[in-house]
Amino acid sequence: MSVALDNSWRSRINTWINEKLEQGSSPESIIESMSSDGFEKDAATEAVHSLLRGEMPGASPYEYDPSPVLPDRVVHAHDRKIYALLRIEKPQMILFDDVLSADECDQIIEMSESRLQPSATIDPATGLFEQAATRTSESFMFALSENPLIDRVDRRISALMNCPRTYGEGLQVVRYRSGGQYVPHFDFFSPSDPGSIFHLTGGGQRTATLIVYLNDVEAGGATHFPDAGVSVSPRKGQALYFRYFNNIGQLDPATLHAGLPVLAGQKWIINKWVRRYQVP
Repeated sequence: MSVALDNSWRSRINTWINEKLEQGSSPESIIESMSSDGFEKDAATEAVHSLLRGEMPGASPYEYDPSPVLPDRVVHAHDRKIYALLRIEKPQMILFDDVLSADECDQIIEMSESRLQPSATIDPATGLFEQAATRTSESFMFALSENPLIDRVDRRISALMNCPRTYGEGLQVVRYRSGGQYVPHFDFFSPSDPGSIFHLTGGGQRTATLIVYLNDVEAGGATHFPDAGVSVSPRKGQALYFRYFNNIGQLDPATLHAGLPVLAGQKWIINKWVRRYQVP
């Protein structure tokens, strides 16, 4: 006889599911295990997927808990001292200086340029990548630790964000030509979109972003947070960290952001997204 997940069980079941996901169990294996133990498969599936998605922004006020990033002015990140120039509490944002050297920025641009393809966004219904007018750029994603330079940068960023390296997606390099932009959007996978589940089952919800600026932009191209009233202009080697997933699974609506149009020259950045669990 199967049993449904009522409210009295939900907290304990969520704790158990979370432990299994942190241990590296796949969502499919957890659902199968719950079904074998007598839970209705649909209820087990919804419990696992609900934990992966997080809470829809606006469902309840977002609670700002302590950031995993060290509060020090100077962060010793793997092989490099990195300085925190600015910290904002709501939303949780940090502007870092000298995350990459000028030479490292140039090398990453050189390694990426011939591999760029038109950037895509995720179709909310299917989860498939598609080109959209909302994002006019070109991009390429390195495999995790693909070569010695990328490995060094991955390890440095992991230490800076205080997140295991294996919880991070590969470094995505993006080029915006003159006029290129990315309209206001969230970096997390929307809990209300059916297509999000395809991505959530491979590491869970995104929790934070680091944008590394690879060049000085002649004009325009700022990273703009309209609800927070914050804009950050690109500066070669600097990086902007922002966190949008707290320890109780809420998603911060104040992290809505845009890449404003490049008015002159080009804009090169790295996007580094980290997940709640290890990425397969």
